[in-house]
Amino acid sequence: MRHAGAFTRPLDGPDVHPVLARQQATSSWDAYDPAAVRAQQDQLIGLLRDRGTDVVLLPAAHGCSTQHYPRDIAFAVDHVLFRARLNSVHRLPEADVLTDPALDVQPVGLTRGTIEGGDVLLPDTARVLVGLSEETSRDGMAALQEALARHGIDREVVPVPFAVKGIVHLDDHLAVVAPGTALIHREVFTADQNRWFDAHFDHLIPVTDAEARGVQVNVLAIAPTTVIVAAGSDRIAAALAARGLEVLTVDFSEVTRIPGSLRCTTLPLLRT
Repeated sequence: MRHAGAFTRPLDGPDVHPVLARQQATSSWDAYDPAAVRAQQDQLIGLLRDRGTDVVLLPAAHGCSTQHYPRDIAFAVDHVLFRARLNSVHRLPEADVLTDPALDVQPVGLTRGTIEGGDVLLPDTARVLVGLSEETSRDGMAALQEALARHGIDREVVPVPFAVKGIVHLDDHLAVVAPGTALIHREVFTADQNRWFDAHFDHLIPVTDAEARGVQVNVLAIAPTTVIVAAGSDRIAAALAARGLEVLTVDFSEVTRIPGSLRCTTLPLLRT
């Protein structure tokens, strides 16, 4: 994890990047208080450590306003940690801190395209879902498939297209919360993609536009039967509990002023 820094990018006016302008149509963006975000992150860190997780805090990436979302800079698939290819130039220094000796990891690079960890989900042991959001390209997805083969990982990379533009990342609209079970914001996916989800998940829990815009889909599964959700996600929490999951709650109201929540603020280095 990383503690938040100041948010420095313009959210309106002539200097807003076109990608950000499209993303603002599908997600809520507002300036946050870095100190309040860090306090909420500390609550999550305490909860994770209480549950036996070793949490490493990365150093600051100078000038990066979304450094508290390390999920995007890398992703683990089975025994390999892959370094993402970030789409935004201003975020590139964030990935450089993966060389920090405290991590004791050597992430594998990809050869082309763009792909970010928020677009990479593992729904089962046979596949990797890759959302084709504003930040991830088909070239990046193809590069991942090739890299998996080179490292002896027998998984199919499945593209996940969206029915609308401006999607930040897949994990704001789909969350694998337990084996065979997922939260889903159906409205942003194509009809064919929704049929694919129906065929490959045992239980799909739909979420509303308002819940997705509030980043309530971005939960954090820390065990096969345990999920952390943001405070205020009462309907989602009840639906998960009804499926027999243990639901833990953290106040992330300041974190979610820009699109990202519990999953985005954590980067698992190992999958076991």
